[in-house]
Amino acid sequence: MRILVISDSHRNQRVVDKIIQGQPSAEHVFFLGDNTDDIEDFIYMYPEKSFHIVSGNCDFSSHFKSTDTITIDNKKILFTHGHTLGVKYSLQGIITKAKEENCHIALYGHTHISRTLYEDGLWIVNPGSCSRPRDSSPSYAVIDITEKGIMPIIINI
Repeated sequence: MRILVISDSHRNQRVVDKIIQGQPSAEHVFFLGDNTDDIEDFIYMYPEKSFHIVSGNCDFSSHFKSTDTITIDNKKILFTHGHTLGVKYSLQGIITKAKEENCHIALYGHTHISRTLYEDGLWIVNPGSCSRPRDSSPSYAVIDITEKGIMPIIINI
């Protein structure tokens, strides 16, 4: 099972389209906010994929939650933009929330800095920003869930 994780596109639908087209085997697409309008059209363009969307601090009129959970292949995933959990200052809020929810994976955005971290049975993944990075280059994440485990990777665009 392949999961695609995108965040912080900030009105750059072209790059979102490029990422989705570049990962045809991804069955699930997570969009972690800032600007949810950038992803909504793709729900109809790719009906074979499942889309999971949360709103960010720049999504003022969005109808999406800021944090949600879902179980895929018996792995529970917390996904959030992260601004309501203080991820710019510490990961403790998202780690605590994910552990309370018995999650295997916690996804967040907001910082525009890509990161993967494994702590005490929990994978924590920030795909970075696909259009306005604060680290090396625009990026997104791919997470493969197999019988051997969970493997997240950051892909620079």
